[in-house]
Amino acid sequence: MSAAALQACALRKRYGPVAAIDGIDLAIPRGQFVALFGPNGAGKSTLLGMFATLVRPSSGSVRIHGEDPRQADRPALMRRIGVLSHETFLYDHLTGLENLVFYARLYGLPDPPGAAREALRAAGLEDRRSDQVRGYSRGMQQRLAIARALLHAPDILLLDEPFAGLDRDAADGLRDRLLTARRAGATCVLATHDFATALPVADRVVVLVSGRIAAERSARGLDEAAFDALLRSTTLDRPEAREAAR
Repeated sequence: MSAAALQACALRKRYGPVAAIDGIDLAIPRGQFVALFGPNGAGKSTLLGMFATLVRPSSGSVRIHGEDPRQADRPALMRRIGVLSHETFLYDHLTGLENLVFYARLYGLPDPPGAAREALRAAGLEDRRSDQVRGYSRGMQQRLAIARALLHAPDILLLDEPFAGLDRDAADGLRDRLLTARRAGATCVLATHDFATALPVADRVVVLVSGRIAAERSARGLDEAAFDALLRSTTLDRPEAREAAR
């Protein structure tokens, strides 16, 4: 394994009395794709937010390519990261094309209009490029948000429920794009509830429960039955996880 692209050391995040992340140690080598599972409230989104430098840890540390993001050149660092969260980070009053041109300029791409048009084509939204995003369906907004996250070819992808709201064709297209990114050497953490959709792109599976790592293993040889057994042994057999999964 190569050097870690992402590393969490004794990482904690508290919201008042609630520990969203409760002492996580995790190293993700460069080029590895990790599927992050767990019941609602397990801390998946919070962990992604800290890796994305959008959420400040209460204690512990995050390293990105060995650097402390608090001391790094932030614009340069953010150009290496693609983030998809529950918030689309899209501007409703702008068109799809205008949104992507804005982000292409933000990331310093050499041909923002060209990059935006190519991203729209890959997302299957070329015919809606001149429509304001407020008129897009939920699935279309998700496809545009994915296009935004992948626009600058980042070498770290942090994706929170990327397949949510996508029809089968769009989900297949996203899987293909993620496989292409993996072949190009990108690193990815993908938080999801959808085992069957995530498994084809995953090298490693990590299960969170109550802000802690309950299990981790290679995705190789893991089928749906084995995954269900893993979840039962690490989550649903625990009282706090049963409560969180309701």
